[in-house]
Amino acid sequence: MTTLLIDRIDYLATFDDQRHEWRDAAMLIRDNQILWAGPRTEKPDLPVNETLDLSGHVVMPGMVNTHHHMYQNFTRVMAQDDSLFPWLNTLYPIWARLDDEAIYLSSKVAMAELLLSGCTTAADHLYMLPNGARLDSQIQAAGEMGIRFHAARGAMSRGQSQGGLPPDNCVEKEDHILCDAERLIRRYHDAGRHSMLRLVLAPCSPFSVTPELMRDAAQLARRHQGVRLHCHLAEELDEEDYCLAQYGMRSVAFAASVEWLGEDVWFAHGIFLDDEEIALLARTGTGIAHCPSANMRCGQGIAKVRQLLDAGVPVGLGVDGSASNDSSNLFLEARMAMMLQRVAPARYRSEAPGGRGGFGGDPGALSAREALILATRGGARLLGRDDIGHLAPGMSADWVAVDMNHLSFAGAQRDPLAALVMCGPFLASQVMVNGRMRVRDGQLLGTEPAALIREHARVMTRLYQ
Repeated sequence: MTTLLIDRIDYLATFDDQRHEWRDAAMLIRDNQILWAGPRTEKPDLPVNETLDLSGHVVMPGMVNTHHHMYQNFTRVMAQDDSLFPWLNTLYPIWARLDDEAIYLSSKVAMAELLLSGCTTAADHLYMLPNGARLDSQIQAAGEMGIRFHAARGAMSRGQSQGGLPPDNCVEKEDHILCDAERLIRRYHDAGRHSMLRLVLAPCSPFSVTPELMRDAAQLARRHQGVRLHCHLAEELDEEDYCLAQYGMRSVAFAASVEWLGEDVWFAHGIFLDDEEIALLARTGTGIAHCPSANMRCGQGIAKVRQLLDAGVPVGLGVDGSASNDSSNLFLEARMAMMLQRVAPARYRSEAPGGRGGFGGDPGALSAREALILATRGGARLLGRDDIGHLAPGMSADWVAVDMNHLSFAGAQRDPLAALVMCGPFLASQVMVNGRMRVRDGQLLGTEPAALIREHARVMTRLYQ
């Protein structure tokens, strides 16, 4: 056994059940688990193999990204001013050229970005697998990068000729999708505590798959311990119109009709939900991955995060696709989540003499700490994890440290934790995943970013030919 002492931490935020925060703190790591965390004056007198001095740093749990499309970093800054459906129709033809090499390299780029921004666990929704591409290539990338990974076997099966949105050359046969999902689960899925790899079944959306695939995927997932379900839902008014026209019901009712509500299900976005639907999600324990940057990028709207939380709906954060966010930074996403809730229209203030009017917000709608809880404990709950998301004895040794000796933090010493959301920009200085350092002194370990960027650019050129 190897014991590491993280010593002289300026500010330690555990996000444990008591929400402990300490100045002048320490933490003991034994192998891949946290042994102890607390004030330095109370540190147990135990032999250690190594000491890491984090003077001047704030330490918190590693963050959890609950929704992403990593392959999309080949198509950043495209369709800059389009709503979702035109945006998709612009990009589908390019994504149809993806192959295993493209999936592998785009995943490594996204994972590198996530690690550098303090993310230690990520779920990726890979629903484009053309030209013989397989989820295995992304799983290989995750193993090499050392990130804790929930690999979502996404799928589209309903092309334009069958009344769906995607082109026919972007969809797969449903029998193949289900057989491949079974293969992946049996080969890779680890439901154990501290698992580094789990599988998720993730048909893309109501407008790109059939109800039969949704129902079959749910039944398949529930035959295997710890395999969860994920899908886009209530993301766009066009989606609502599609569900009403195609199924005669709104999105949440459609999900219920295909057995897609429950504690093992989380949806991406959940913007267009009414009060009854929110109450239903809360009763069934169905979660929402909030993706504020992507929602703003495509002009979709503001998810009712405050209402969801107050109702008891599980909520986490997702950076979403690298072409609808154009970034993979969870600290930025937490900041966006906090800021966007504060301008969410709580009420309408009509035009008055003097030109005053508009939508009134609430500066107390979401605090900096609540935003970070969404990014940690909230994400862990969506993924069904009881071993990540906070720092306490027995939890996985997933943590991030940020050096506060930074121009952007000058004057923020009174509340270093809030500064991680309210100040910046910055990157993490130290990141540990499952007891292994993945970022040290701001540098990725085991990966040369310049070489990765060159390979990514080479493949991107090939995709655009």
